[in-house]
Amino acid sequence: MSLRNVLLATFLLSCLCVPSAHASSDQISIVMDDDQFLYRGDRTAARTLTTARSLGAEAVRVTVLWRVVAEGANLSNAEIARLKGSAAKAKARKQRARFVAGNPRTYPTRNWDRYDNLVKTATGLGMRVLFTVTGPGPRFGHQLAPLPSQRANAGTYKPYPTRFRSFVEAVGRRYSGKYKDENGIRRALPRVALWSIWNEPNQPGWLSPQWEKVDGQVVPASPALYRELYQAGSQGLAISGHGGDVVLLGETAPLGSPKRGPRNGIRPIPFLRELVCVAANGTQFTGADAARRRCDDFAKTGPLKAFAFAHHPYTKKGAPTKAPGSPEEITIANIGTLGKVLDLLAVQSGGKIPANLPILLTEFGYESNPPDPRNGIALNKQAEYNQIAEFLAYLDPRVKATTQFLIRDAAPLKQFAKGSRNYWFTYQSGLYNERGRAKPAAFTYLFPFVTYPSGTPGTIAFWGQLRFRPNVVNSTDLAVIFWRPVAQTKPSLCGTAAGGWVQQTGGLPTTFRGYFGGVIPLPGPGGEYCAAFVDPAKGITHGSLPFKP
Repeated sequence: MSLRNVLLATFLLSCLCVPSAHASSDQISIVMDDDQFLYRGDRTAARTLTTARSLGAEAVRVTVLWRVVAEGANLSNAEIARLKGSAAKAKARKQRARFVAGNPRTYPTRNWDRYDNLVKTATGLGMRVLFTVTGPGPRFGHQLAPLPSQRANAGTYKPYPTRFRSFVEAVGRRYSGKYKDENGIRRALPRVALWSIWNEPNQPGWLSPQWEKVDGQVVPASPALYRELYQAGSQGLAISGHGGDVVLLGETAPLGSPKRGPRNGIRPIPFLRELVCVAANGTQFTGADAARRRCDDFAKTGPLKAFAFAHHPYTKKGAPTKAPGSPEEITIANIGTLGKVLDLLAVQSGGKIPANLPILLTEFGYESNPPDPRNGIALNKQAEYNQIAEFLAYLDPRVKATTQFLIRDAAPLKQFAKGSRNYWFTYQSGLYNERGRAKPAAFTYLFPFVTYPSGTPGTIAFWGQLRFRPNVVNSTDLAVIFWRPVAQTKPSLCGTAAGGWVQQTGGLPTTFRGYFGGVIPLPGPGGEYCAAFVDPAKGITHGSLPFKP
C-alpha cells in the first residue's frame, strides 16, 4: 500500500476494534514536577511548562505547601528572638500583627509569587492547574507532639483542621479569578478550579501519627486526621467561592507497612475503610471503636463530598503488570481494584463517600538508571513500563486522568555520601535527565504505543495515542501500523523502508485526544511493531519507538 493511499484512507480495516468495549474513551494528561515548576525560578518554570505542553500535557499538578506560603507570616516570640537585627525583628512583629489566616493579602507577597506565576503561565499556554493544598504546615498549624520521639514529625504532626481551613480559604480567595495580583500591572489572577486536599495522607512524611494508642488500644490515626482536614479544606474552598469546583478526595500512596507505629504508613485499602469508619468485616464501627476513631465527625459535618478520587499507583521498580505484595495495596497492576473498593465502601458506610467516583491517577513514574543505580531501571525499560502503565490505566473505565511525575530528573543530594540512600533520596523519574537531555521515556510519552495478545489466534492487538497532537473534536488525524521481522540497532523513523518497516494498516482515525487501537493479522513470527503519524501535507512526521509484543 502506498503512502498516498494511506493518506486517502479514512476507514478502519474490518477486523479493527477498540482495545476494550469497557475501556476509558479518553483520559486527561497531567504532569507534575514541583521542583521545576515552583522552586527553580520563573524562567525554568515557563520553559518546563512549554516543554510539557509540547509533549501533549493538558494540565499541571502542583502542591501548594502550607509551610511555604505561611513562611514568616506569623512568627512566635521565640522565632522572632532568633532573627538577627532589630529591623528584622520589628518587621516580623508588624507582619504578625497584620496576619489574618483566611486573607491572602496578609501573607508575605513573595510567598505567593511562585504560584501566581505558575498559574499565569500555565493558563496562557492553555493548561489547567490542579492545586493540591497540603502540609507540612508552619509551626502554628500543628499541635506539639507530646513525646520527644515524635517531635521530628513537627511539620506533619496533628494539623489543626480549623487553621488549615483558614489557609485553604486564603488560597481559594487568591485564585478565585477576581483577586488582583500585587505585582506588575495588578491584573486579576486566573481562576483555579481543580483542587485536591492533602498529599498522601496514608504516609508519615505528609501526615502523622499514622497509628496511635487511644484508651489502651492502638488504632489508625491518620484516617481520622485526614477526614477532619478534608472536611475543613472543603469548607475553606466553599467559603472562598469554590464550592462548585472539582475537588478530589484521597491523593493516596499505593503501598504501606504491616507494622503499627506512628511512622508506619497505612496501606490504602485499610486506610479507606477507616476513613469512612468501616471495619474489616464490612460493618460500621460503633460504640468505643467508633469513639476511638472520631467517627462522630460525620454527624457534625456530613459525608465526604468529592468529584473524584485521586491515587498514586507507583510500583517502585516492579513491572506495571506485577501485582503488589499485599492485596491491601493498590498499584497500576491492580488499579481495577480501587473502583470496586470505593463502591463497596460507599454502600457499607451508608453513603459516607459518593458512589461511582471517577478516579484520577495524579502521580506515577519510574526512576531510571542512569542516573540512579539504587532505585532506577534501565532507560529503555523505563520507557516501556511507562507506556504499558498508560495502557493499563486506559483499560479501566473509571480512570479519567494519568499524571507523569517528573518532567526532569532532580539532582541528587550532594551533601550526603555519594551513592548512599540519602544521596539518591530525590527522584529520577523524569522524561529528561538533569541536564535536559531527552530519555527514551520522553518519546514514549509523546507517542505511547503498545502491542499485546488479542486473544484470537493469528492476530495481534495494538493501542496508542498521538498525545502530541492538538485535541480536536471529529479529529482527522491518522495513525498507521508498521512491522519488521528483525529488530535493528540503528535508529530509524517508524515507517521508513530503510528501517525495514512493512506497512500493516491503512490510516486509522483517532479520538479527540489522539487514541487509536485495534487488531490486525499477524504479519509473521516475532519481530517488532511501531505506529506512525501521517501528516497529509508532509507524510510521516512522528513515529513511536519500536515495541516488541
